[in-house]
Amino acid sequence: MHANATLPGPVIALVGPTAAGKSALSLAVARAVGSGGGGEVVNADSMQLYRGMDIGTAKVTVAERESVPHHMLDIWDVTQTADVASYQQATRSTVVDILSRGRVPVLVGGSGLYVDAVLDEFEFPGTDPELRAALEAELAEHGPEVLHARLSERDPAAAAAILPSNGRRVVRALEVVELTGGFRAELPPEPVARYRSLRIGVDRDTAELDERIAARVGQMWEAGLVDEVRGLLPHGLAEGLTASRAIGYRQVLRFLAGECTEDEARDDTVRATRRFVRRQRSWFRRDKRVVWLDAARPDLTEAATGIIDQWEQERAR
Repeated sequence: MHANATLPGPVIALVGPTAAGKSALSLAVARAVGSGGGGEVVNADSMQLYRGMDIGTAKVTVAERESVPHHMLDIWDVTQTADVASYQQATRSTVVDILSRGRVPVLVGGSGLYVDAVLDEFEFPGTDPELRAALEAELAEHGPEVLHARLSERDPAAAAAILPSNGRRVVRALEVVELTGGFRAELPPEPVARYRSLRIGVDRDTAELDERIAARVGQMWEAGLVDEVRGLLPHGLAEGLTASRAIGYRQVLRFLAGECTEDEARDDTVRATRRFVRRQRSWFRRDKRVVWLDAARPDLTEAATGIIDQWEQERAR
């Protein structure tokens, strides 16, 4: 689907799997784009929304944030459950503000649903706190498989799209089914753009990315990930339904609880990250609007800005 020239924009999105090199590229792109003073980075990584979760989410440094304005970082307490709808609303307001100042929003992250929620017309069903609480109580008492069986009866298509072990998603699906009579397990087949946007994907050879993931996890441990997790315990990390399940944090929590050794926690973090990369690739590769670049190429920044320039020139014709 081609961008509609009448839509507000431009918005640049840099997407792709974890550890491919999106953050470094985003800083260079933000400095290079825009005639009104450059771009501003808008986070689209769901776990970087949490305050205090810095090392394990590979957040950009404070110095890097000072050189290029960053938005949608550190906005949630670790006890808050992830809410794509509230992220969507806040991020769209941020995008409008950046555009109003003549600058270019550069949306960066590997959380595909969060990117699409901002750039496409996508409405999320509402929520019912009492119904959600009742379902979560059932989940705690009986486990996810029982609820998944109920979902299979109510909405087989939704059940087929959700793993029986994913209790949080099963609960949400049942809540939506109760509220609306059905669950949209997939995004609309023909997305409708909300902004004039360009999606650039960055990826690497699988073997190379696997090595980068192992190196990154090792660096996180050296940087003090265990101490970071320990320091977040008084803030409720272990009780946070979303934050406690973040890759790296979940494994360190198990180590601190005596459920595994530290080496086992580190190794499982590497394996879990590699599995997550496969899911990210599956999400982004199905979107034909994404223009892909090999993040290993030495002229990556020039290639990305060249794509952006060409895109803008085509719109101007």
